[in-house]
Amino acid sequence: MISKAQFDKEIELVISNAIREDVGDGDHSSLACIPASAQGKAKLLVKDKGVIAGVEFAKLVFSYVDANMKVETLIEDGQKVKHGDIVFYVEGASQSILKAERLVLNAMQRMSAIATKTREFVDLLEGTGTKILDTRKTTPGIRALEKWAVKIGGGENHRFALYDMIMLKDNHIDFAGGVSKAINLTKQYLKDTNRDLKIIVEARNLEEIKEILDCGGVYRILIDNFNYEDTRKAVKLIGDQCLTESSGGINEHTLRKYAECGVDYISSGALTHSVHNKDLSLKAV
Repeated sequence: MISKAQFDKEIELVISNAIREDVGDGDHSSLACIPASAQGKAKLLVKDKGVIAGVEFAKLVFSYVDANMKVETLIEDGQKVKHGDIVFYVEGASQSILKAERLVLNAMQRMSAIATKTREFVDLLEGTGTKILDTRKTTPGIRALEKWAVKIGGGENHRFALYDMIMLKDNHIDFAGGVSKAINLTKQYLKDTNRDLKIIVEARNLEEIKEILDCGGVYRILIDNFNYEDTRKAVKLIGDQCLTESSGGINEHTLRKYAECGVDYISSGALTHSVHNKDLSLKAV
């Protein structure tokens, strides 16, 4: 993953772009009927159940819109919530609360859905020693929020983007002319460009795993679309030479069975691309 400073910058960009998109030259609904001097208070109301996520993000949004707004937090990120719970109160200029409302809700509803699904997967893996990873199958423009939500749910982040880790998948291997050639060219590229990036290589069968191991210098092998029996064979073959990761359509029904094969990680795009937003409201009080 990227550094904290880079991640914080991504969050800043998400907020600034979202406010630009939503507010434009002004929230004219509020400007038309609410005095600039009016003060208000609102509560974040839960109308669903799951794991709440985005509380700290909401604070950043409120601060960006109006540094004078104050937030009283009742439920922290990562805690389970139920219908009727109040997550926080926000107090300040009424116009400012309304300007921030939609971004806060859109983000928290999606982040909470992702955190909830991630927690379900983490619970299914309990006792196995296998960790759940996200992927790059995220919503364009808000990847930082979705990966943040995975962490809140108890999962781990895979690479953030194309630039912070090398990941040689089937197309890279085929275009390069084979597994060994792709790996050797990658090592030379890293040397020539003086980059220190970890290398993950996807294997489509046991023969490719043997070839990857012969090349050496790989951080993790992606055991992609293997059945249970071959996954166990792959894990035994790899041993402690590098880390292992299973992927390829793994869901809540097959997750634990793959973990029991002994892999270090399981990656799932479903954490971010197949969730239904949680129902949250920001209500004036």
